[in-house]
Amino acid sequence: MNNVDTRQVNRDSLFLLAQLSVDGQEAVHRVKVRNLSAGGMMAEGAAQVARGQLVHVELRNIGWVKGSVAWKQDDRFGIAFIDEIDPTRARAPQQTVEEPSGVSLMHRAIIQPQPAPVDKNRLRKL
Repeated sequence: MNNVDTRQVNRDSLFLLAQLSVDGQEAVHRVKVRNLSAGGMMAEGAAQVARGQLVHVELRNIGWVKGSVAWKQDDRFGIAFIDEIDPTRARAPQQTVEEPSGVSLMHRAIIQPQPAPVDKNRLRKL
């Protein structure tokens, strides 16, 4: 986002949980969404972020959204989205995804898989 003051933009005050991925970090963090607008959000959580850092946030019914950290104060920080979203979708009840087999599944957060433990006794030495 540019240097234009956007603090007067309409925001939805709400309490949602979201997944946050920070560029350069492998961990996915759970954060609380304190308010949400088309151009950004305020999050609260223990994620280690710095102003200007690129992040991805998974919002309910929207999916992964790319943005950058606009400000940080204690455990709260603002994220300016690269592309605008429809914040009313995040407030709506969680949508289901219909599988081709006709089985209805709830959309779940994408969490990066952890590598399986390696049995060092089964490794071949080169």
